[in-house]
Amino acid sequence: MTDTFNALVIRETSEGQSATIEQLTDTDLPEGDVLVDIDYSSLNYKDGMALGGKDRIIRSFPMVPGIDLTGTVVSSDSDRFSAGDSVILTGWGVGERYWGGYSQRQRVRADWLVNLPEQNSPVKEMGIGNAGLTDMLCVMRLKYVVITPERVLIFVTYA
Repeated sequence: MTDTFNALVIRETSEGQSATIEQLTDTDLPEGDVLVDIDYSSLNYKDGMALGGKDRIIRSFPMVPGIDLTGTVVSSDSDRFSAGDSVILTGWGVGERYWGGYSQRQRVRADWLVNLPEQNSPVKEMGIGNAGLTDMLCVMRLKYVVITPERVLIFVTYA
């Protein structure tokens, strides 16, 4: 018997698109070299656009949205990750071009993953999410190009 898990799947319909929670198995997942049990994913502006069907952000159907995720490696064909590793994924077109984090399990490319820092929890990482990462990259770029960090203020809230 194959274990099933839940995923939010967006499918194209004659009226546009529909999103439903579906039961999937590992054989339904896309190609990739690392299988991850997902702990958390965040809700980002792009996810809202994908779920609302606006601006055609989804490039192919069916699609599992969710532009980021944290989780635990179940199995890996990459020597960079082993079963039990805590990982984080953000970006790479996940949730737009490739199946994303709104699932209990996902198969992804090892190049998209990084190890979760030991001092951070999965829920904290998704609290920061892609938006927090983008903010930090902007600050780093501004510091390099124009200003000093004392002149930058960023508000971050945690649920």
